[in-house]
This record gives sequence, structure tokens and C-alpha cells, in this order.
Amino acid sequence: MDFKLTEEQEDIRRAAREFAEKEFTKELIEECDREEKYPMELVKKARKLGFSTLKIPEEYGGMGLTLLEECLVTEEFYRVSPGLGNACMSSTFGTELLELFGSEEQKEKYLRWVTEKDAISAMASTEPGAGSDVASVKTKIVKEGDEWVINGTKTFITNGTVCDFVLVLGRTFEGKKRHEGLTFAIVESKWKGFKATKIKNKLGLRASDTAEIVLKDVRVPEENILGQPGQGFYQLMEFFNHTRPRVAAQGVGIAQGALELAISYVKQRKQFDQPIASFQHTQFKLAEIATRIQAARLLTWQAAWYCSIGKARPELSSMAKWFAGETAVMAADWCVQFHGGYGYIGEYPAERYYRDAKIVEIYEGVKEIQKQIIARQLLGKI
Repeated sequence: MDFKLTEEQEDIRRAAREFAEKEFTKELIEECDREEKYPMELVKKARKLGFSTLKIPEEYGGMGLTLLEECLVTEEFYRVSPGLGNACMSSTFGTELLELFGSEEQKEKYLRWVTEKDAISAMASTEPGAGSDVASVKTKIVKEGDEWVINGTKTFITNGTVCDFVLVLGRTFEGKKRHEGLTFAIVESKWKGFKATKIKNKLGLRASDTAEIVLKDVRVPEENILGQPGQGFYQLMEFFNHTRPRVAAQGVGIAQGALELAISYVKQRKQFDQPIASFQHTQFKLAEIATRIQAARLLTWQAAWYCSIGKARPELSSMAKWFAGETAVMAADWCVQFHGGYGYIGEYPAERYYRDAKIVEIYEGVKEIQKQIIARQLLGKI
């Protein structure tokens, strides 16, 4: 299958690269990483140019493009700065659920809020005791009259303290199976009972906002329930099919950025009276990393393409996320190794790529979960 990019896609990719290289300045990257600062003005600038609203349909003010174009932009942003890239590209995180399962009224209200008034969205499924095991969610969404009342705690929520609304996963009833009875509700952060606290001192992606959210007797109108009550687990699994290729693109971008940094360094760093790039071991390792990056990139494009034509393949999305995440960690690790002691200090960007890379193997499903999904597809029921 030929995945040669179209002229339009190449233009989008080029525009994303130019934006990142111009706007993701060394000073801003270091400031946001050091101070764990969310770059709101940069996020708005990227939003104005349509980079973070690529997939939102045109009828709601978006660009009306596909996941593949979004992956192209994501890679270029993360190549320059994973932290700033995450802040920009995740500012619409959660809108995928609205696109897939929202009512016309919900899309008109909330997607337009994003595209026309720079609203920031979020999705909250993870809890202190419910990560990979989504079915163990404890947050309650209980019907009271013509409203639903939410009580619970969510953690590791991207955009938690900066979002205008968040799609919250909770339990509306106990089903015969553990994963039954879960439901998504659209919650606005200004509503009474909503409290978000920033999680500080993260290993990486420090420019991205991450928070714990506590919901205490938050009242949600009937029209803010996403789809039919009890369908939340299935909605989340489909959501991941469409977002994991984008996480894979993050991994590809980090790996590419780390590789380029390593190449630049080994060509100018001398040991034993010659550039370390002249050593065969260095050359072989760079060749291995470059090959893995290209393989991860094509796998990511393939997974994104299937989503773009409405035929998402869970095993491909999982393959892309796992392999690209592992490649990012490997490339960042070797970037530090090539730098030697200099790679271990903050004055050089190698250590930042190293810190930023690891999360790609964790969020939106740890790599072990991805392998399990792939294996199930291969083996069927056993």
C-alpha cells in the first residue's frame, strides 16, 4: 500500500515544521520546562493557524482534515520540543469523543467553543486506582431528577487546570460484567464542585498541564451525557483507537529530534583525535535508530490512514504506539549516551528528550496493554 504524501499533506508538514522551528524558541522551551509553565499564548497562536483543530469538521469551525494530517503536525512539533508540542496539540484532547459519539447539539456547542473561542478541552478516565484497568473506575454518575450528579477523583489529567470542559468517565450502574455501566459526561470546569490541582515535579513534558481533578456533587444536565448511559467503556476503546496513532506520532517526533541532535553532536565531538562519528559503533547505532524511526513512522501513518477512512484497526494503533514509544526511548537514551557526561546536565537538550520520551510508553495505555491487544487480535479467543 502506497503511503506517499499528497502535495497538501507535504505543505501541512512543512508549515508545521516552520512554525515549530520559529515559535518554539530555546528560551521558551527552557523556561516552560524549568518553571513547569503552560504556554497559553503559544497554544492560542497554534490554534489560530489551525494546527490543533485539524480534525474537527469544517461545519463546526475546524479544518476538516484527517488523523494522518494531525500525525504529521504532531511529529514536527514534538521533533522540536515534546513539551511545547504536547501543550499545543493536546489543547483539544477529548474532542475526539465528541466527534465520534456526540449529539448534534453537543458538537455545535462544545466543538464551536473550541474552534471559535479557544476553549481548551480534556478527557478524564484515569483514577488513583484505575489506570490500565478502566473497568475499576469508582467515580459515580447518579441520576437525580432531570440531572446527573458526579462524585469522584481523577488523576493524571492532561489540561486539568487549564481546561474549559472535560469529558468525565464514571459509573452509572453496575452491570453483569465489570466494564458495563460506565458513562461519559461533559463537565464544564466553572461548575460548582469541580476542583483541579496541578501535579508538579513531573519527569518530563513539563510545559504540559497535568492535574488531579476532584468532583464533589457536580450537577450535569441530561443533555451533557455522551450517547446512551452505560456505553462509556466501548466509547473509550474506540477513542483510543483514534488517539494512539497520534501518540505514536509523538514518539516518532521525539525520536527524530533526538537523532538529529545526536548526529550534530557526534560530527563535531572529537575523541582520540577524530570525530566520534567516525567510529563504526557510532555509525551502526545511528543506522539502527534511523531505521527504527522510519519503520515507526510508516506504521503510524498506516494506523492513522485506517482511522481516516473510518476503518480503525485496534491492533495497528497499538503496534504503532508501542513501537514508536519504544523507539523514542531508545533514540533519546542513545542521544544522552553519545553526549557522555554532557548529556546528563540540563545545559544540553539531550537530557530533556530523555525525560520527555518515557511518557509515550505509558499514557493512553502502557506498552504491556498494547502488546496484549495485538496478541488478542492474533490469537482470538483461547
